[in-house]
Order: sequence, then structure tokens, then C-alpha cells
Amino acid sequence: MSWFARIVYRALVWKERQRAARAKGSSVAGKTDRRPEHLKTGERGETLAYWFLRQAGYTIVARNRRARSGAGELDLVGWDGPILAFVEVKTRTTAEAGPPEAAVTRSKQKRVARAAKEYLRRLKRKPVNYRFDIVSVYWDSEAGFTVKLIKDAFRG
Repeated sequence: MSWFARIVYRALVWKERQRAARAKGSSVAGKTDRRPEHLKTGERGETLAYWFLRQAGYTIVARNRRARSGAGELDLVGWDGPILAFVEVKTRTTAEAGPPEAAVTRSKQKRVARAAKEYLRRLKRKPVNYRFDIVSVYWDSEAGFTVKLIKDAFRG
């Protein structure tokens, strides 16, 4: 486990707690970011998931990799030992829609699998053992972040 990844992950969690505390206390944010809130939340969740996986020993080789065929996007691709993991990251700030991992529907799984197959075709190193993981990031204003890794979450 990388001490650097552990420090960065803890710093990100601290930063998110500070951001949430500031948002509670005031209605005006410091910087103006015109992107929709769900995109900003997703980006923060992916960054947190990246460092969480690095801390867990993954070697991340790609982030936000779009398939050339338009088949979909791979949030994170990384080696977990000898296995290549295609990681779908889902982030939620409320429990209204259920747990984050529930958003990885069968159609989403198919899009990720198509993008992964295209990625594997372009990979120079063959054959490769691979799997599909999900990182579920949930922000609770009282408990803070909960990050959960689900290995081999679905079949492609």
C-alpha cells in the first residue's frame, strides 16, 4: 500500500468535508463553475475513487477513456495484481435514488463491456485476465464519505 496514495486520499476526504461545511454555512461558493452540479459531484467522486484504488494497491493506467466507436466510457482502468479491472464509479449525495451501485443498470454494464472489449483489442499485451468492478461513493452530511469497492461486480 502506497503511503503517498493514503495521504492524498485522506487529504481529499478532508477537503470534501471542508467544502461541505462551507456549503452549509453560505449560499455563495468561492469560484464560479457553471457545470451542472451532478457533473461536479461525479468528477469529485471519480477523483476520490482513483485515490481509494491507488491506496488499495491498484495501478491505474487510464481515466475517463472514451471508446473510439462511441460504445461508452471507462471511468477507471487499472491493474489489481495480474488482473485488469475496468472500474465504473458511481457517486451519490442523497439516498433518494438508492445506493450508488444500483445505478449500474444492465444497459450501462453492456456499454462498459463494449468499451472494455475495444480497449482490450487495442492492448498490446495479450492474453489478459480482466473483470468489472464498481466503486460506490456516497456522501452523507453527517457520516462523511463512504467508499465501497465491489470486485467482479458484473460480467461483460
